[in-house]
Amino acid sequence: MPIRRFGGHRSLVSHSQTSKLSYGYRKMNVSKSGYRVFSANSTAACTELAKKITERLGVELGRSVVFQEPNSETRVDVKESVRGQDIFIIQTIPRDVNTAIMELLVMAYALKTSCANNIIGVIPYFPYSKQCKMRKRGSIVCKLLATMLAKAGLTHIITMDLHQKEIQGFFSFPVDNLRASPFLIQYIQEEIPDYRNAIIVAKSPSAAKRAQSYAERLRLGLAVMHGEAHHSELDMADGRQSPPVSRTTTGHTGLELPCSRHTPFPGIELPIMMAKEKPPITVVGDVGGRIAIIVDDIIDDVDDFVAAAEILKERGAYKIYIMATHGLLSADAPRLIEESAIDEVVVTNTVPHEMQKLQCPKIKTVDVSMILAEAIRRIHNGESMAYLFRNIAVDD
Repeated sequence: MPIRRFGGHRSLVSHSQTSKLSYGYRKMNVSKSGYRVFSANSTAACTELAKKITERLGVELGRSVVFQEPNSETRVDVKESVRGQDIFIIQTIPRDVNTAIMELLVMAYALKTSCANNIIGVIPYFPYSKQCKMRKRGSIVCKLLATMLAKAGLTHIITMDLHQKEIQGFFSFPVDNLRASPFLIQYIQEEIPDYRNAIIVAKSPSAAKRAQSYAERLRLGLAVMHGEAHHSELDMADGRQSPPVSRTTTGHTGLELPCSRHTPFPGIELPIMMAKEKPPITVVGDVGGRIAIIVDDIIDDVDDFVAAAEILKERGAYKIYIMATHGLLSADAPRLIEESAIDEVVVTNTVPHEMQKLQCPKIKTVDVSMILAEAIRRIHNGESMAYLFRNIAVDD
């Protein structure tokens, strides 16, 4: 029997034993190199995107059961072994946002305790992304959710068009923020007749960078809307346009800072805080005789989009399209769109909206399962993600 050295020590290991050890090591590596894709929601509308992704990957959707107890508690039952594997959890967010979050958290924790190697969340629309800034007496809920996902066991996230790109800094693990703009631009080029006569519109100055990125890649003009709709005189408070009331003091005119409930600090004043007031809506750019294409990341409450469409019609635009990544379309949004001057609303399938489409034929869907499937494949194989961001501008 040959003598083999391991780490400076002598060991008696036969050739057959060595081959068995190496075979067992290779077998362990093979099992660890696998991956599974699960859906964290059991409803048909939410599993549709997961099925499209698994079909493109050529794998079966992982077997699991996600349901609500009679007392509304979330229960997850994983029906297969996930030990040592990379697990991708696809969670699309329906109207019941908080239930979807709990389903994702419970499933991630169940997979973590089942010894999964890596747990990657595929969350095309990241919920609470609008609550990413501090408000008066409020909180940054998006940061709280990021912490909860990390505690539950997620090690990576794939999402799409975060409301603010700075949200990635809330996470303690990698975040891949994919872009839907290539799919929406392709739709403009292929489905909008005479799109060369179109103009890209930002419905507010804050959306101008995104609109500029679309305009530059499509080689189209750019228009920006600014201001708010006029209020009637009956809605105006008296003295709305009047200058602030001045006070005669020994120092400069200002607002006194009270030191208690009744008595102000003697001689201490603050400058007058002028309230912000937007001017009437103006359109910077010529939209007359053009197709107006409004681009944004989320379309939820459609009142602003309907008002913008009316202004653009008044300015001479003969067709109006809305392009957005996430079509939440809450409340009576389908009815408002159907009754408005908007000709078509184009959103991706990051959020289920089949019911809204039945109520409003103007709503169209663009499939983004291709890029999500490719992201999963590249992350599992350790390949670069740069290919998915080619020709993508920072402001998309």
